[in-house]
Amino acid sequence: MSTPKATDPKKMEAVVSLCRRRAFIFQSSEIYGGLNGCWDYGPLGVELKRNIKEAWWRDNVTRRDDVVGVDCSILMNPKVWEASGHTTSFSDPMVDCTQCRGRFRADHINNNQCPTCGTKDKFTEVRQFNLMFKTFVGALEDSSAQVYLRPETCQGIFANFGNIVSTSRVKVPFGIAQVGKAFRNEINPRNFTFRSREFEQMEMEFFVKADPAEAQKWYEYWKQTRYNWYIDYGIKKERLHLREHEKNELAHYAAGCADVEYDFPFGRAELEGIANRTDYDLRRHSEFSKKDLSYFDQESNTRFVPHVIEPSAGADRATLAFLVDAYEEEAERTVLRFDPRLAPIKAAILPLVNKDGMPEMAEKIYHSLRKQWNVYFDDKGNIGRRYRRQDEAGTPFCVTIDGDSVAAQTVTVRERDSMAQQRVGLGELEAFLSKAIRKE
Repeated sequence: MSTPKATDPKKMEAVVSLCRRRAFIFQSSEIYGGLNGCWDYGPLGVELKRNIKEAWWRDNVTRRDDVVGVDCSILMNPKVWEASGHTTSFSDPMVDCTQCRGRFRADHINNNQCPTCGTKDKFTEVRQFNLMFKTFVGALEDSSAQVYLRPETCQGIFANFGNIVSTSRVKVPFGIAQVGKAFRNEINPRNFTFRSREFEQMEMEFFVKADPAEAQKWYEYWKQTRYNWYIDYGIKKERLHLREHEKNELAHYAAGCADVEYDFPFGRAELEGIANRTDYDLRRHSEFSKKDLSYFDQESNTRFVPHVIEPSAGADRATLAFLVDAYEEEAERTVLRFDPRLAPIKAAILPLVNKDGMPEMAEKIYHSLRKQWNVYFDDKGNIGRRYRRQDEAGTPFCVTIDGDSVAAQTVTVRERDSMAQQRVGLGELEAFLSKAIRKE
């Protein structure tokens, strides 16, 4: 394993500042002082995150004939979490500082010193803290009405395995994918949106034959496929790592697990985990529900409980990684070098001046392009400042309408990264942008 790079707090501060300034990410309920571990995505942030989720869905579901999708309920029967083991073992070791009353994970304390006040050897005994949020359904607030906000999305997939097999034309090997919210009552949320109490997951459970060799083959396939996905969308390869877990790191049911890790400014951390979960989950749910969750293979005339390969990615962590990786400071500008497919705004329409038919032509182009993409109209300030505003938002192309545009029916297209400009005919503009955005 390569050595993690040194942390860069100043870069992280700069990214957080840009996110606030350019409406990518805000503190949740900020006007009331916020809520630790919760974040709101602004106009640019929601577009970026949506583009990432759509790219994940397109590449892992739409373009494959062996994966189907679901959207499961956040609230489920509590027995789901008994079967999965969450009610008894989904916990963190917690301690309190008796001096400042701060609460921390015990495994995050260094040299027995409080991270907040610096006092040493002033902690309570370690106790286990379950991370699931509890709530109640119906009119009564007692144990009979207690349910949990799901701490992960995969259990809804396992609970629906029988429904999918009996109603859809699926055949092992096949996957069930889901993008959705999950909730964990983290003791110490930190590093901006990296570790939050409310977050989104992009998960798939890929079911294969009950054969360890077959499961291992698909495990290797999904490790490489998911690692390559981040590179394909612009993450710099030198900052991305695929780390195989040591045997002592594995969950008791796992035959293998690997993390796709990224060198964030606060250190190397997990973006996505790919796990060989064997047949543990389906067997547990079969046991607790008393329902047969085996699969009948018509070709071999055999019945078995499939093994599962799980690629599980964080949508918020991916969004943060793409933001950090795209961020660059140059001598005269700050730029976000997003892959055009992920960029929140695909093109900005900029009339050079508000006269001689330029605003009318620019408006026409704007309304035409927005039928296909999220584009932006900006006629305020000098053209250089407008370019800089779009560079900072990560907009890959600026379409400028100048003094020659109306008569010649041409525009100038400026590319964000190289800042190169070229003349494009109005009738060719949409095709030009489409090819450039799709990187064809």
